[in-house]
Formats: sequence, structure tokens, C-alpha cells
Amino acid sequence: MSSTTVARGTPRQASTFKVLAAASIGNALEWYDILIYGYFAVTISKLFFPTADPTTALLLTFGTFGVSYLVRPLGALVLGAYADKAGRKSAMLVSIVIMTAGTGLMAVMPTYASVGIAAPIAVLVARLLQGFAVAGEFGSATAFLVEHSKTRKGFFAGFQWFGQGLAAVLASFFGVILTAWLTPEQLASWGWRIPFLFGMLIGPIGLYIRKHVNETPEFREQGPAKAPVRDLFVTQWDRLLMCIGIVILSTSSNYIILYMPTYAIRQLHLPQTLGFIATMIGGVLLTFGAPYFGHLSDRFGRMPMMIGVSVLFAVSAYPAFVGLLAYPSLFSIIAIVCWLSLLKAVYSGVLPATMAEIFPISTRSTGMALAYNTAVPIFGGFAPFIAAWLIAETGSQAAPSFYLIGTSLISLVVLLVIRARLKL
Repeated sequence: MSSTTVARGTPRQASTFKVLAAASIGNALEWYDILIYGYFAVTISKLFFPTADPTTALLLTFGTFGVSYLVRPLGALVLGAYADKAGRKSAMLVSIVIMTAGTGLMAVMPTYASVGIAAPIAVLVARLLQGFAVAGEFGSATAFLVEHSKTRKGFFAGFQWFGQGLAAVLASFFGVILTAWLTPEQLASWGWRIPFLFGMLIGPIGLYIRKHVNETPEFREQGPAKAPVRDLFVTQWDRLLMCIGIVILSTSSNYIILYMPTYAIRQLHLPQTLGFIATMIGGVLLTFGAPYFGHLSDRFGRMPMMIGVSVLFAVSAYPAFVGLLAYPSLFSIIAIVCWLSLLKAVYSGVLPATMAEIFPISTRSTGMALAYNTAVPIFGGFAPFIAAWLIAETGSQAAPSFYLIGTSLISLVVLLVIRARLKL
């Protein structure tokens, strides 16, 4: 093999670092903003959705969290198709600009006490901007990562979740520091805005890095797609449905973990700080575990790993919650969050490369974006709301595990279908 061929096929270390940083930093920002909203849901519910019933206020807060996800299929189609036509880099630049705008709106908006009904409306607008931006981020960033490597697609794609894990660590860190150092009055008055202001600082950094990376070799070789949305729905609709099916478990587990700080406060009556410590440790597992398990999938195959984890989710979710309820403590909540996060790190670390292999280059970004952002609003965005509703309806504090069991079984069946039909 000539030196020229090697240079073209294998990126140099500096180039690889820039590729991973461009996807991870921007991805971390976009997920960080979403997580901050969820982690401070109790505070936000009091400031922007005041009612006589605290449960109603919390449900309205999570309802707004979920409603904003309804715009994500639209964002997936618009930004996903843009990535398949104009390039992965161009779509990634657009998404980070929109997300930064949504973050800024959350950071400066007045509360209900100051402007009345305009406050929750402004929250909804900010969440819609964030949902639209994130919708395009997954497809374009994942395509950007996998198309920069021919032999290590699992490892590269795993950095999609490195960014999300890093976001969980940062968001949880702010949760721990602010709830431990500030009084409830200080947190409600101004403390909750600090994480959103920090997010505004990350935006320009991510934008700068993304402007200084090259388009992917595979996209340059393939060229712009002509009609990715039409091709996706006419000739690849079955692949789209299969892709939606395997995302279900990843997103349901992610948002149940997101719900844990609220669960610790309302169901276990633990200090809010303990929930944030648990999710921060879980975020560390996801940050470093996802690329590692993506690397393992390059060596041992993706299907066996994802099928095995689906089974583990199904059989361990209920016992884990029962144990937590029997022994409500810092150790217990850390244990369950770490276990769920480890399983998620394995599953989600392998997921992006699997999704990318389901679609051809010409519809890859659109297909992944739409599949991901169809599953997330239905099975992820409303997961905290569904968890709270299940607890209220069943009277069982272990009810969130029922949701995890159901979604894990759905994804397991779809994985078996993919293995049989596509031979992945």
C-alpha cells in the first residue's frame, strides 16, 4: 500500500482529535441545556408554573419538557435533509447556533411573578428552539463521526454519547454545587440561572471548532443527495421503522436516569444533592464507557452486545428499584443510577454506528435524525411525565421500572428482526 493511500484512508492524530472534538463539544452543549432543564425541574415548576398543587406544577413542567419534543421530527427532516444535501459540517453549524439562542432565552427570561403568563410561554419557545436544534444534531454529528473512519466506526460513533455523558457530568456538577452551597431562596432567586449562563459560553467555542474542520471524506465522494426525504419514505421506510425500534430503549433509559433527581426528592424524600451526585457518577460512566463499548463492537460485533443489554435491562429494572425503595440512601441511588448508566453506555455506545449502517450515505443523516427524533419524543421526552403518572396511578413507587421493562422488550424484538433481515 502506498503512503498516499495510507494518508487518505487513515486520518492523522491531530485530524482525528479535531473531528471528535467538533462533534463532542457541540453535542455536549446541546444535551447539557436539555439536562439542566430536567435536573432543575422542581425549581422551574415553582417559578414558571405556580399552582396550588405542587404535583400539578411539576407535571406542567415535565409536560412542557415533553411538548417541546414534538418539534423534533420537523427539525430532523429539515436539518437532516440539509446535512444530506449541503454536508454534515454545514448542518452542525446551524444546529449549534439555534441551540445557543434557546439557551440564552432560558438564562435571561423573567419568572411568572414578574411577567405572568408570558413566562411559561417563553419557556416553551426556548424549549422548541432547543428541540429543533438537537433534532438535527444527532443525524449530522453521527454521520460526521462514522464517515471519518472506515475501520473504527463504532469507536468514532461512540463519541456521540461521550458528548452526552459529558453534558450529564457538567449538569449534575452544577446541581450538586448549587443545591449544596445555596439556600433554597438563593437557588430560586438567581442560582438556577447560572448553569444556563455557562451554557451560553460553550456555544461560541463549539461554533469555532466546527468551522475549522473539513467535510467528511465519504460525503465528498458521494456528493450531495437530491431528494433524501423522498428516498427515505419511498424506498427505505422499513429501515426507518427498524431504526426507530432500536432507539426506544436508549432514549427511555436515558430519560429515566434524568428523572432520578426528582425521584429522589419526591418519592424517597432524600436531599436533592444526592440525586445529582448519582447522575454525575452515571454521566462519567457514559462519557468514557460509550466510546470504549463502541470500540468493542468494532471487534466483536454490534448485535450481540445490544441484544444482551436489552435482556439485562428487562430482568434487572424492577429488582433495582425495589432495592432502592427498601434502602433509600446515597449508596443505593448511586448503585441503581450507575447500573442503569452502565447498561446504557453499552447499548448507546454501539447504537449510533448500528444506525449509520442501516442507511446508505445519501439518506444517512435524514434517516438517523428522523428515526432518533421520532422515538425520543414518544418514548423519551415524556418518560419523566409517564414515570410520575405511573407512580400516581399504580401507587407503586417502583413503577418507573415497568416502563423500562416494556421499552427494553420492544427494542429486543426489533434487534432480532434487524439481525435476521439485514445481517448486521
